[in-house]
Amino acid sequence: MLKKIKEAAEFIVSQCRLKPQTGIILGSGLGEFVREISIETSIPFENIPHFVQPCVPGHKGTLLFGRVNHKPIVLLQGRVHYYEGYSMEEITFPIRVMKELGVKNLLLSNASGGMNPDFSEGDLMLLTDHINLMPNPLIGPHDAKMGQRFPDMSEAYDPEFISFITQISEKQKIKLRKGIYVAVTGPTYETEAEYRYFRLIGGDAVGMSTVPEIIVARQIGIRCLAVSVITDLGIPGLIQPLTHNKVQKEAESAEPRLAKLFTELIGMI
Repeated sequence: MLKKIKEAAEFIVSQCRLKPQTGIILGSGLGEFVREISIETSIPFENIPHFVQPCVPGHKGTLLFGRVNHKPIVLLQGRVHYYEGYSMEEITFPIRVMKELGVKNLLLSNASGGMNPDFSEGDLMLLTDHINLMPNPLIGPHDAKMGQRFPDMSEAYDPEFISFITQISEKQKIKLRKGIYVAVTGPTYETEAEYRYFRLIGGDAVGMSTVPEIIVARQIGIRCLAVSVITDLGIPGLIQPLTHNKVQKEAESAEPRLAKLFTELIGMI
């Protein structure tokens, strides 16, 4: 895989000389954060060696380089998912390429179903931890050049970044919940019994992404922070039929608040 990583990174560098230290991955319905970016270069995934193209509405599949709050960043406008049939290696490949480009910090967003009875649709939830029910992306032969064989995950989400974004949310008067994210394969939305189970094992929200990227990022020493938009509720008595369109619309309504948080955070890290 090292050869593929270098080929992708070399192509990207040939298209853009910006050297970002912060990477961003945007989830369903959150692609318009790009309005906060002074864009210098835009590269479709399909043009980048070994990148794969998202198939899900709301995930454009574009790599953007530019500045946010005067800081150089690289942004994945959309991501690919395990349920699309891609391998864990393909899903997490952009993280390894970011590392090759010099990225040290990673901010992620996603849409998720809330199971905490204190949550409401449209809330933002800061991930403090996760429960991984997806295949681990590090399974398989190990190359020491790719990072540790047994990476520590006791602080998967960076405590300093969590402190920074908490301060920002208080200053901006943006309600920011905190909780544990349960990662599942999808693509089905959860049954009522599954919601109860995920809540019982300690989850506050459930979704179909983010954790594979976090695991690989931590393996290779990238500091991470992630925020979920609670787009629906998996709480007994409040569960309603769900569509992807509804998820996208709820995520879009939360985007201005998330953009404020990420923009200020980027200025601090």
